Amino acid sequence: MSMKESVAESRNTPSIDLAIPKRKTLNKYLRLILFVLPAFIFYFVFLFIPTIGAGVYSFTNWNGLNPAYDFVGFSNYVEAFTEDMAFRHSFFFTLKYTAFVFVIQNVVALSLALLIESRTRSKGFFRTIFFMPNMISLIISALMFSFIFTNVLPELSQHALLSVLDQPWIGNAKVSFYSILIVSLWQGIGYMMVIYMAALQGVPKQLKEASMIDGANIFQRLRHVILPMIMHAITICSFLTLNGAFKVFDVVYALTQGGPGTSTQVITLNIYEEAFSNNFRFGYANSKAMILFIVVMIITLIQVRVTKGKELEA
Repeated sequence: MSMKESVAESRNTPSIDLAIPKRKTLNKYLRLILFVLPAFIFYFVFLFIPTIGAGVYSFTNWNGLNPAYDFVGFSNYVEAFTEDMAFRHSFFFTLKYTAFVFVIQNVVALSLALLIESRTRSKGFFRTIFFMPNMISLIISALMFSFIFTNVLPELSQHALLSVLDQPWIGNAKVSFYSILIVSLWQGIGYMMVIYMAALQGVPKQLKEASMIDGANIFQRLRHVILPMIMHAITICSFLTLNGAFKVFDVVYALTQGGPGTSTQVITLNIYEEAFSNNFRFGYANSKAMILFIVVMIITLIQVRVTKGKELEA
C-alpha cells in the first residue's frame, strides 16, 4: 500500500465512524415520532380542531343546522355574563361541586391508601374492593344509586334506627346535591387511592424508620416525610380531580337531570341544553364552552404550578 493510499484511508475512517452514530440517532428519533404519531393524529383531529372550531363558532349566531350564520362578536359572551341567570347559577353550582369533590376525594383516597399500605396482609384484597367501583361506568353507577335512593333507602328508613334515611334524595334541591356527591365520590375515590398507594410504595423505609427513631409521631411523619415524598402523586390526583369535577355531566344527567328545576344543573348540562333544547343555539353554547375551557385551564395551571413548586422543594 502506498503512502497516499494510507493517508486517504486514515482520513476516511473517522467520517465512517461518525456517520454510524448519526444514523442510529436519526433512526431512534424516527421510531419515536412514528410511535407518537397515531396519538397525535387523534388528538389533532378529535380535540384540537374541534376546540378551534368551537372558538370560532362562539362569535356567531349559528344554530347547528343552517350552514349560513352571522358573526356577532362578543355579544354571546356578554349575554352569558350579564343576562343568563341559569348559566351563572350552573357555574357557581359547578364551583361548589368541584370544591367538595376536590377536598373530600383526595383526603379520603389518601387516608385509605395510608391505611391499606400499612397492612401486611390482605392489602391486595382491600385495594381491589375499593378500586372496583371505578370499573363501572359513571352513568351506570348513577342509575344504580337512583334505584337505591328511590326504592332501597325508603324501605330501610322504616326501621327506627335508620329513620334518618327517609330523605327526598333526588326530589329536594339541598339533598340532591349530596346524592350527586355520594355517587361521584363512590366511583372516583378508588382510582385516586391506587395512585397514592403507588406513590407510597416509593417512599424509602429508611426515612420512615429514621423519623420514628428521632421520636416523630404519626402526624409529624406524615407532614415532614411522607407528603413531601408523594407530592408528585398529589399533583396528578389534584389535576385529575379538578378536571373531572369541572367537566362532570353523566352522573348529573342520569341522576337528577339538573333538577328539581335547575337546582343541580352543572355548567356542562347547561351547555348541552342550550345547544339541543333551547332553539339550537350552537353559537351561544360554544361561547359558554369556551368560558368553561378558559376557567378550567387557568385553575389547573395555578394548581399545577403550586403543587409542582412544593414538589421541587421536596
